[in-house]
Amino acid sequence: MTDIRFRGAVTPLRRPTDPLPRRVDALIARLRPEEPLHCLRPATIGAAARAFLAAFPGETLYAVKCNPEPAVLRALWAGGLRHFDCASINEVRLVRSMFADAAIHFMHPVKPRSAIREAWQRHGVRDFVLDSAAELAKLLQETEGGAGALGLVIRLALPKGGAVYDLSGKFGAEPAEAVALLRAARPHAARLGVSFHVGSQCLEPAAYARAIALAARVIREAGVTVEILDVGGGYPVAYPDVVPPPLSAFTGAVADAVKAEGLSALALWAEPGRALVAGGTSVVVQVQHRRGDTLFVNDGVYGALSDAGAPGFRFPARLVRPSAAALAPFAFFGPTCDSADHMKGPFLLPADVAEGDWIELGQLGAYGASLRTAFNGFDRAGIVEVTDPPLLATPGYEVAAAA
Repeated sequence: MTDIRFRGAVTPLRRPTDPLPRRVDALIARLRPEEPLHCLRPATIGAAARAFLAAFPGETLYAVKCNPEPAVLRALWAGGLRHFDCASINEVRLVRSMFADAAIHFMHPVKPRSAIREAWQRHGVRDFVLDSAAELAKLLQETEGGAGALGLVIRLALPKGGAVYDLSGKFGAEPAEAVALLRAARPHAARLGVSFHVGSQCLEPAAYARAIALAARVIREAGVTVEILDVGGGYPVAYPDVVPPPLSAFTGAVADAVKAEGLSALALWAEPGRALVAGGTSVVVQVQHRRGDTLFVNDGVYGALSDAGAPGFRFPARLVRPSAAALAPFAFFGPTCDSADHMKGPFLLPADVAEGDWIELGQLGAYGASLRTAFNGFDRAGIVEVTDPPLLATPGYEVAAAA
């Protein structure tokens, strides 16, 4: 069709003379897409941002790596979010090009020197995370000592936890090293902080309380003034087999632990990603072949469905046509020639699903677009904005009704 082009991972649809429908079913009926279609819900993303901002007792930094799509960033901005956690210079450039007044925080503990220089000199970034003496030295060299404006946040290592994605192995200073880093950074910092990350899709509010207690112990032992406590990301969302505690359970655990540990005077930061955007995008795939209870679809683990592969995430699924057939469990194979392009699910769909059908998969606003690759040539997908509600709601987040 001339109305649409699919190119280079995720590309917005052209604006046709005859506007596209704003509901998923009508859109699929018109376009009949043979390549994946990302259906973005700005109202859902904006509502999630407002809900988190209202619930969290501090500053909210969106983790851009979760979904850097400009339309997503605009929806977050419209929802009131003004702080962004960037992990690369390209993310810094993107956010600054879109929002001149955004507060950008460079939260990757290991950064190229050129990225530090550009962020500091060209984009006004003043806050940087580190977890080693070598990174501290690098930051001081590339910012010429910080000019009295440097924010330094020490990333604290946590013990292995129970989050779906454990993040304890790569970054973070052990407590004794964190103490030394706080003491070494204090003379150079206009703002000094401690951060941690309990792991992505953390289902246990008490994990934040334990991490805050460890951070408080490190701060006390360091014996220096600290201005910032960054409690990181990890806030979960619902999936078909997972109903997390409500958002208030997590923000309440954070607030109670901060008070109990005597840290109420510190500026409190959080870095949500998945919690803000997961429900804001679905992906419509087409069935290319059926083999028993396995469906071959046109997207997979090298595309938007990476989390459905080895991590084993199940996404809410529905057939984009009426069906009276009973639901049955299905597995998926993606479009590549790699047999590892397999998603075991199970994904519950009507038993009469067949070649040529379209399936909508929800909760893919988190990492669905950002993890796409060009492997085997299957990198084309489109993106369009819709007004449908999310396929699955998460407790504690206001979900906008469809227009």
